[in-house]
Amino acid sequence: MTTPIHRLRKTRIIATLGPSSNSAEMIEALFNAGADTFRLNMSHGDHADKRALVKAIRKVEKRVGRPIGIIVDLQGPKIRIGDFKGGKILLKEGAGFRLDMNKKQGNTKRVCLPHPEVFEILKPGHQVLLDDGKVRLEVVENSKTTVDCKVLVGGALSNRKGVNIPDAVLPLAALTAKDRTDLDFALEQKVDWIALSFVQRPEDVAEARKIIRNRAGVLAKIEKPAALTRLTEIVEISDAVMVARGDLGVEAPLEEVPTLQRRIIAVAREAGKPVVVATQMLESMITSPVPTRAEVSDVATAVYEGTDAIMLSAESAAGKYPVEAVEMMDRVARKIESDPNFHISSIDDRARPDATTADAISAGARQVAGTLKAGAIVTFTTSGATAVRASRERPVAPILVLTPSLKTARRLSLVWGLHTVKTRDVAGFEEMIAKSRRMALRHGLAKAGERIVITAGVPFGTPGATNVLHIAWVTGDELDDENDD
Repeated sequence: MTTPIHRLRKTRIIATLGPSSNSAEMIEALFNAGADTFRLNMSHGDHADKRALVKAIRKVEKRVGRPIGIIVDLQGPKIRIGDFKGGKILLKEGAGFRLDMNKKQGNTKRVCLPHPEVFEILKPGHQVLLDDGKVRLEVVENSKTTVDCKVLVGGALSNRKGVNIPDAVLPLAALTAKDRTDLDFALEQKVDWIALSFVQRPEDVAEARKIIRNRAGVLAKIEKPAALTRLTEIVEISDAVMVARGDLGVEAPLEEVPTLQRRIIAVAREAGKPVVVATQMLESMITSPVPTRAEVSDVATAVYEGTDAIMLSAESAAGKYPVEAVEMMDRVARKIESDPNFHISSIDDRARPDATTADAISAGARQVAGTLKAGAIVTFTTSGATAVRASRERPVAPILVLTPSLKTARRLSLVWGLHTVKTRDVAGFEEMIAKSRRMALRHGLAKAGERIVITAGVPFGTPGATNVLHIAWVTGDELDDENDD
């Protein structure tokens, strides 16, 4: 399989790396199949493993000649119960069960919950979900060291299972000691995105931003009902958000997850922030070479709703068919994007531009490109902000992003519709026009005889100063220019 000059789809694909995909050869196969960005999950493995993966990704990036993004997903403050005598118990519906601070092994009557801060916020009537909601408890009575519960839904329960508390904001630090160590490591590796798990409030994102200091993009995972009460604020302070449907589907009623997904995407789109849909998108492909029809529809729905990226988790990290899973996502996304109704819905959902020159230029570029049926929109950017604005408009024409910053190019691999190229900056207007024509032709986004729409900021190299819109013809003679790009 050969690497295409540019993707034949606009929705981006994120593939999680793991035991099934930890070699440079497999990473390159996943890229060729359609993966644009790779996710490293800090809940599994150690720093040596992740360092090797970063090195392998950068090796592939150099070989294929395309910027590749890397997301490091922090584990976050995961709450777990203690151990049981014998390793496992069976809880019966209607029985009493106590959570306490006693470190002795548990039994069918009680188990340790080694999180003293949780006891202060649990109240009678609150639900406590164990093992991804398979076992459900209701708080009957609580104190500073014990919580007595009634078993609403019984079942088998084993050591160290996770705890979810959907009815309260947990008084936990946004970043655990492990997260801080992992974050320092990730920033040393110069990864492109940091994903924050179990975000509950905008202050959680602000805490991480102070440490990251724009050395990577901040991606807030929306997986707690508490986050939904302050969703607009969280989106505003984040660089991107993720609809993390795993824990969200545990803590919120399952029937609400589709509407919550749609709401999160809409809020992110309105704010002009990239949004990712994740978890169990092609779950059956962990063990099967083909997905279920319901899974294909799930991927299609996310694309129709305007998500920037769709993500594979265990399918590519630990499954038997990682390449086939990426290829399936690629085929589904391309098929949906070829549907005329897809572009109609994109127009209907398009956010109104803000009252800024940069937004007005981006909106104008989309309209002009549509009217002229231009081959491409070419955007010059240093920080990436202009490219994100162009993506927000969801134009029919492909968007070619030219940037002198490899850091920016990698970070933009998460964003809808962008084909980003690292290239030398331009110094003057005529050089800008010539480079736009040449690069659009070279990367297959425009043909001889087509027009392109160019946006940039003058003076050149000034971040956030987009104030120029220009239309140019591509003649086909541009490739005769041997200028080193």
